[in-house]
Amino acid sequence: MRQPEPVDPDKGGDFAPPRGDIEAILNATHGNAFSVLGIQKINGNLVARCFLPGAERVEAFDLEGEPLGVLTQIDQSGFFSGKLTLTTFVPIRYRARRGDVTWTVIDPYSFWPVLGPMDDYFVREGSHLRLFDKLGAHPMTHQGVKGFHFAVWAPNARRVSVVGSFNNWDGRRHMMRFRSDSGVWEIFAPEVEPGTPYKFEIIGSNGTLLPLKADPFARRSELRPQTASLTAAELEQEWDDEEHREHWAASDKRREPISIYEVHPGSWQRRDDGSFLSWDELADRLIPYCADMGFTHIEFLPVSEYPYDPSWGYQTTGLYAPTARFGEPEGFARFVNGCHKVGISVLLDWVPAHFPTDEHGLRNFDGTALYEHADPRKGFHPDWNTAIYNFDRTEVASYLLNNALYWGEKFHVDGLRVDAVASMLYLDYSRNYGEWIPNEYGGNANLGAVRFIQETNKAVYGQHPEMMTIAEESTTWPKVSQPVHEGGLGFGFKWNMGFMHDTLTYFGREPVYRKHHHQEITFGLTYAFTENFVLPLSHDEVVHGKGSLIAKMSGDDWQKFANLRAYYAFMWAYPGKKLLFMGQEFAQWSEWSEARALDWNLLDYNTHEGVRRLVRDLNFTYRAKPALHARDCEPEGFEWTIVDDHDNSVFAWQRKAPGEKPIVVVSNLTPVPRDGYHVPLPKAGIWREILNTDAEIYGGSGLGNGGRVRAESHGNGGISAGLMLPPLATIMLEPE
Repeated sequence: MRQPEPVDPDKGGDFAPPRGDIEAILNATHGNAFSVLGIQKINGNLVARCFLPGAERVEAFDLEGEPLGVLTQIDQSGFFSGKLTLTTFVPIRYRARRGDVTWTVIDPYSFWPVLGPMDDYFVREGSHLRLFDKLGAHPMTHQGVKGFHFAVWAPNARRVSVVGSFNNWDGRRHMMRFRSDSGVWEIFAPEVEPGTPYKFEIIGSNGTLLPLKADPFARRSELRPQTASLTAAELEQEWDDEEHREHWAASDKRREPISIYEVHPGSWQRRDDGSFLSWDELADRLIPYCADMGFTHIEFLPVSEYPYDPSWGYQTTGLYAPTARFGEPEGFARFVNGCHKVGISVLLDWVPAHFPTDEHGLRNFDGTALYEHADPRKGFHPDWNTAIYNFDRTEVASYLLNNALYWGEKFHVDGLRVDAVASMLYLDYSRNYGEWIPNEYGGNANLGAVRFIQETNKAVYGQHPEMMTIAEESTTWPKVSQPVHEGGLGFGFKWNMGFMHDTLTYFGREPVYRKHHHQEITFGLTYAFTENFVLPLSHDEVVHGKGSLIAKMSGDDWQKFANLRAYYAFMWAYPGKKLLFMGQEFAQWSEWSEARALDWNLLDYNTHEGVRRLVRDLNFTYRAKPALHARDCEPEGFEWTIVDDHDNSVFAWQRKAPGEKPIVVVSNLTPVPRDGYHVPLPKAGIWREILNTDAEIYGGSGLGNGGRVRAESHGNGGISAGLMLPPLATIMLEPE
């Protein structure tokens, strides 16, 4: 450690701090630098103390340039002290000289705190709903000076400094003020500009200097492999989406058409040189594409900052920072605004279930298990080799809850799909006996996570009624999508993993065997209305050796395409909102990889273009026909008409909505055309064939019913029509 030079009492030593304080400042170990540096009142005098490495002479001035006094060098390393001609505490500027070199510095220790007692109270209580405006790095004019205010929660640290290019990454230059009531450290750093890289230098609770930490509340980050946070101007966006947001705030989302296009923004398309598209380039391409395709929502895999491309964003280290891969945060705001102007909503994949253990991240943040549990049986995730948030800790739950609100507040995001909810709910998730700790009642429910989820959903819907939340939850946990006041978790929707598993298994079977597995189609209707479901054909189904959706279908190439077309129409007519991962709308053969763009060249082939046309028509049909969407989540919207024809693998059902024309859906899931097949219909008369997946325009054989069929009454009181059921096809009928 650097030892300070002896103080000469004849050279201002009366105003020098104790030698121990000087030593601690020079070695960046002082836990309360504001008690030593800046302006201090000593024996009735106002005295300035500063540490300016490299300086040989220092003079003090006020901000208007009036001289306040010459400071005495107390230590040759750059510690100065001296009496000022001041009568009150004001920010001051130093002019330092070394040889012929002169520079000026505004003293960061001469400013008052920015945060106040109420901030401390709400931080500690966990009820602060705008933490993102208080913690992190924010531009401001403080006491007449422009700069950035830095604040970070690190209650167990011995010392915290903000370091960056503005202070040569020197932890001695901007040691922060500790607010003991909240555990927050803060400092106002004058003259720091937007776009400046920074991190926090922390001495942990045991006196160990930790690896530099990125800002948990950073609103912008460096592009990987660099890991520093970047100072950022406050987001400025001229929003033009009031009508869009008002619509969704006033609507019952369960009764709205919702068809989601799931997108990984780094691999949907790329530039010719293989680099990522910017948000503005994505806006120019992706928004028109989705509008033309009829999707109502775009759901992005996580876009918050993450270090490792193959994690797809699910191992985030910067929850508040849109990843630098696609440009600045303003670009993402423009993208969302552009979507809203054409009526498309934007959903984000949100990951509060775990966080990576990268040394610049949250793990062991202040030398203790601050964001995670200290016990690995609760704080470590064996599946992903990641840490688990300590939901029982008020400040941690508040950090995450505020992040959910942040995306709605700052970026007008329309909703959050919450990843891996099951791993949050169960203490024994992916753990064997003895590898987990029961809750206070001896059970396996993570009660802290349950409270966090409920409080987050209440806050999101309370603060932003235009938003919705969707749970990826794969178990039978009850009432996932029911209100908190009814004992539910409070999500708006839940992914129907059972539908996805059963139906993909069925369509992967050779048709000759399907009659023995009829229940794989029918079983889902026994629970289809227990939750508000989204039917997910997501990225998880087309990676890790699972193959693409077209590759999962049984049969030769013709049958694979026919199966896929029939499956899509079956799904779009099934109760529940729709989600389809990118590339599957045109039947990409290859498994998805985050490292390259989709195989758009396939659209040059009629079979692939046919599938794309079908998905487009399904979207617009689903949106245009209330019978197909208005009662997606309510049992009165569905009725089987043929449910037990095992031998022929034929299914038929009605979709209904009050005051609307019903839609009858018929799926023939064998390659055998069936002419004259009688299907019960709810009324006699002419019915239009509004969709047929075997149509030639979709790449089918062209069999069908000539656009219309007649339903006739029978003596037994029944009504039916004799139909041509095309092979491996789904048709939809609507009364004229």
